[in-house]
Amino acid sequence: MTRRAVSISLKIPDNTAYTALVALRRLGIDVERVERSEIFVFDDDGDASALTARIISDETIFNPNKHRLNLLESLRPGWGEVWIEPLEHPARGPIATAWRLFGPRGTPVKRPILETAIERLLCNPAIDRAVTSMDASDRDIPSAAE
Repeated sequence: MTRRAVSISLKIPDNTAYTALVALRRLGIDVERVERSEIFVFDDDGDASALTARIISDETIFNPNKHRLNLLESLRPGWGEVWIEPLEHPARGPIATAWRLFGPRGTPVKRPILETAIERLLCNPAIDRAVTSMDASDRDIPSAAE
């Protein structure tokens, strides 16, 4: 039995992603496009079609009229992507919200731009932890300042 990450995103326009894009631009962060999805982790016996069927049939997390399902290759975010995980995981539901940031020509943003977006908008260190392709961090306030 292995674990597999699944991304569920909207087919319809995502107002939350658009609002984040506008806010990031106003903060001086050079992004052209922002995508958002929810990350779920499932136990998988290696049969991708069975896992997909199981998820699609669960109306509490997937609506075929508005959602898109993507089986991920890794349990880690890709380049230009951050997974924002709550410090206290819910018993059921997504483990994280994924934010993918794109620069000119539709390429994923470079690490410094992603880090700035995480610090200025995407992660609240009081309740969240940011996971990138390189590391995981709760970006907490240093204890001397608390």
